Amino acid sequence: MHTVVPLTASARGLRVGVVTSAYHDAVTGALRDGALKVFRAASGDDSDLVLVDAPGSFELVAIAHALALRSDIDAVVCIGCVLAGETTHDQYICQAVAAGLSTITAQSGKPIAFGVLTCQTIEQAKARAGGAKGNKGEEAMRAVIAAAQAVQRVQRLPLGRPA
Repeated sequence: MHTVVPLTASARGLRVGVVTSAYHDAVTGALRDGALKVFRAASGDDSDLVLVDAPGSFELVAIAHALALRSDIDAVVCIGCVLAGETTHDQYICQAVAAGLSTITAQSGKPIAFGVLTCQTIEQAKARAGGAKGNKGEEAMRAVIAAAQAVQRVQRLPLGRPA
């Protein structure tokens, strides 16, 4: 006997935090707009969105953690853009953010979507923020909605083994 927990595309009743880095704001703004569009298209209500600005991508971790600690937040989408530079600074930022967000997910049990672009050039970032490569903000919101719905379904499963 198997228990199936299907994916769903409905944001109805979900309260989602969206944290957006202000660094490379033309890119991150487009990613955020894409995420909000998907939330609304999935029957999410604007009153169930908590929008928070972050100075940069590194700060996404602290803000996502604060949101995940709230009992009225079901999931968080983190949006940022880190570009490679002349040094390896970008690698440290990306690794720290990825590790921090995955730790928050594991500790809180709440989905935290990684909508952080890690590109070599601004042109690559723009292509992924509504350009030729789609909008990764949209993808992050779709993923967090499905994951939050799955977590809620798992939490409602009856305890014990089927007879």
